[in-house]
Amino acid sequence: MKRTITVACIMLAGSLLALNASAQKKATYSAKSKSVKVYVTEKGTDNRMTAAGTLTFEAKPQPVETEVAVFVDPSKTFQTMLGIGGALTDASAETFYKLPKDKQQEILTAYYSKTKGIGYSFGRTNIQSCDFSSDSYSYIKEGDKALKTFDISHDEKYRIPFIKEVIASAGGKLNLFVSPWSPPGWMKTNNDVLHGGHLKKEDDQSWANFYVKFINAYEKAGIPIWGLSVQNEPMATQTWESCIYTAEEERDFVKNYLGPTLQKSGLSGKKLIVWDHNRDLMYQRASTILEDPGAAKYVWGVGYHWYETWTHAGMNFENERLVHQTFPNINLVFTEGCPEGFDPNKLDDWSLGEKYGYSMINDFNAGTVAWTDWNVLLDEKGGPNHVGNFCFAPVHADTQTGKITYTNSYYYIGYFSWRDLQQF
Repeated sequence: MKRTITVACIMLAGSLLALNASAQKKATYSAKSKSVKVYVTEKGTDNRMTAAGTLTFEAKPQPVETEVAVFVDPSKTFQTMLGIGGALTDASAETFYKLPKDKQQEILTAYYSKTKGIGYSFGRTNIQSCDFSSDSYSYIKEGDKALKTFDISHDEKYRIPFIKEVIASAGGKLNLFVSPWSPPGWMKTNNDVLHGGHLKKEDDQSWANFYVKFINAYEKAGIPIWGLSVQNEPMATQTWESCIYTAEEERDFVKNYLGPTLQKSGLSGKKLIVWDHNRDLMYQRASTILEDPGAAKYVWGVGYHWYETWTHAGMNFENERLVHQTFPNINLVFTEGCPEGFDPNKLDDWSLGEKYGYSMINDFNAGTVAWTDWNVLLDEKGGPNHVGNFCFAPVHADTQTGKITYTNSYYYIGYFSWRDLQQF
């Protein structure tokens, strides 16, 4: 019973908050006689966003301390939410097109329908290859600093058509941001697209031009780009595609190359996100970049991940609050997170969704305006992934049998992203 009450309370709170805009126009506000629909997701049952009736608000005197209560002040509002969604990677696209048409449509509806699904409206995709690609690849040939050989035909097989189907399923609009995992290996100090390394100083401008090439190519292919991050996980030397930027290096690249290049190319309206890594170094990175006016003028937001827990510490929500308090005009965006270490025997594990719920509640309370899960879809092995870094996704598909598995992560995220909440 306790779990049911908890979920119901979340729904009631969300419903009241949806009425904030009209409530602020009135001198006083009362929920008396207003009704809300209640949905339940409950461990140990078949309830997965199951309709559980309608409740009507009644006047209530002072509660006692043993009662479960949610208090909402309609006159006090916080950040405006931009959207919730997941990453549209090579792995998700490849898995999608290995499925029968009816299963493909089921997944699109489940994620992107505003009435029959959970109404995703936000997304991310990779610039060139990442770990969740079947192989490493580049859009240009070796040594082409002028980018004359730039070609995204690799993505036309799976990823571009997949993203276009997603946008159509989302009603024709999806706020999509793009992130590079690494420049081409020959642009890096380690001459390797994998294993970290730094961007060579002499290739700063070529790499800045690369973002413009990618954005223009995708938009020409019919995929509008809402924003971009500078670099995925810029302080991690990974066995997959990765590139290191110190805080000062990222600041100077934004200030001297990427920011001006976007502006000169007519792309200054794209939302530029810095950091895009874990919460633990989030404040150090944000303060180094945003305290420099020359860099800060190009920055729209600070992105972060949840993998700081690899140190066996908890999620560092306090750093989010510090960034939000210190730089209130900068937007916080959760840019990636997923349960790692895929195990097919744990697809029904309730803790998968609980991690999402715990993170999302605290992230939004800290000022986050958009929240992006990692892969929207993976196969029966937690991939494909060219370095064996297999992970969980909210939805898994068995590409041999066509079976679709919705982990309870899907339902936990759904309580926050479900567009029907706006109708209550």
